[in-house]
Amino acid sequence: MISNDKIDELIGVDESFESAYKLMDILKDKNERIELFKKFVEIENDFSFDWFTNYFQEEHSNRKNMKQDFTPDGLVQLANAVLGKAEVNVDVCSGTGGLTIKRYSENPNATFYCEEFSDRAIPFLLFNLAIRNVNAYVFHGDSLSRDAKAVYHLTKSNEFSDIELVDDIAAFEHPNADTAIMNPPYSLTWERKDEYLEQPRFKDYGVLAPKSKADFAFLLQGLEELNENGVMSIVLPHGVLFRGASEGKIRQKLIENNYLDTIIGLPEKLFFNTDIPTVILVLKKNRTNKDVLFIDASKEFKKVKNHNELTQEHIDKVLSIYRQRQDVDKLAYVTEMAEIEENEFNLNIPRYIDTFEPEPVINLSEVQDDLTRLDLEIKQSEQEFTSMLQEIHRTDPETDKEFQQFKQFFTNRIEKKYHEPIARKRVTEETTKEMGQMSLL
Repeated sequence: MISNDKIDELIGVDESFESAYKLMDILKDKNERIELFKKFVEIENDFSFDWFTNYFQEEHSNRKNMKQDFTPDGLVQLANAVLGKAEVNVDVCSGTGGLTIKRYSENPNATFYCEEFSDRAIPFLLFNLAIRNVNAYVFHGDSLSRDAKAVYHLTKSNEFSDIELVDDIAAFEHPNADTAIMNPPYSLTWERKDEYLEQPRFKDYGVLAPKSKADFAFLLQGLEELNENGVMSIVLPHGVLFRGASEGKIRQKLIENNYLDTIIGLPEKLFFNTDIPTVILVLKKNRTNKDVLFIDASKEFKKVKNHNELTQEHIDKVLSIYRQRQDVDKLAYVTEMAEIEENEFNLNIPRYIDTFEPEPVINLSEVQDDLTRLDLEIKQSEQEFTSMLQEIHRTDPETDKEFQQFKQFFTNRIEKKYHEPIARKRVTEETTKEMGQMSLL
């Protein structure tokens, strides 16, 4: 893994905040671009993962305003594995390209279409695609409004992709995709317009996603970019399964259109910047089966410091369940459409998978022994404290008087509690003997 300091050094900046702009300047010049690519390849030549995930997340991400949460590797693997092969893949809200890179590692000869709004992410996204020598299109703009700042065309060459600006953005059309892999910003505020309801991506649903939560708007945009047999895996917050109003109507229509294939509930704390639990929705344009597979993988994780991690073991387990598509106690359930209708199209996973674990039966004998032991420990401590009080004397008459009153009060309290006199300067032998007996139980 290339360190953050090394990335700054290779790009030629002293401070990380300068790197995005400097990198963009380098990418515009073919000779400088190739020279930089070669320097990186000398250090790192494993193209199966995004080298910039940690760098960009720590130095450039904007969680507050743009809800940027970069996808952890375990989740990237899982979201990719449920898709299969592709000739064309789309990634809406690509970030620096982590999800697309995983698709590339499985489909090196495919064409990749990426959309990204962030000016700071675009240079790293272009870098990641070009250094891997892929055919790709990059839409730099707002995926929901479709306002474009630029469109780039990357063409495979001998070693690294060539990068060209598309002159006529308005006339640009990308091929419909076989697969879509997406991790859009969660519950992003977006500017809705009534005219969107006339567009093919939203028209069939009759409503738009709420202004404060664009989750379903991103989903429908990705779905629109698939071909008639396309498959999508999209990572979204858990709330998309059960929130009502317009989101409930969109969810119902997706189910009635038979697009929703699988719901995979994920553990909380998978992401760097947010603790919320998420889900992977798998949608298929041309399904023959009329059921939905629920998988509860919320407990499938390894604890690593202050976050959770999907290990290869967890990924393999979930994929095995996904491919077998059968009920698994407390883990998976295949439901028919009629049951979803009975639940008023609420897809909250606990409605379909019962993960309840009964509390273990309490051993009352053990509880009794514990209480007896505690009583004896308290008794011994109180008597030890009383015995110590007898040893203490104050030289000042005023404070000694007050202390003697307290000592008498505490001694009387203990004698009354145990109905026996307190022996001075020692703990009662009976209590010590009882404690010894209890230790043998």
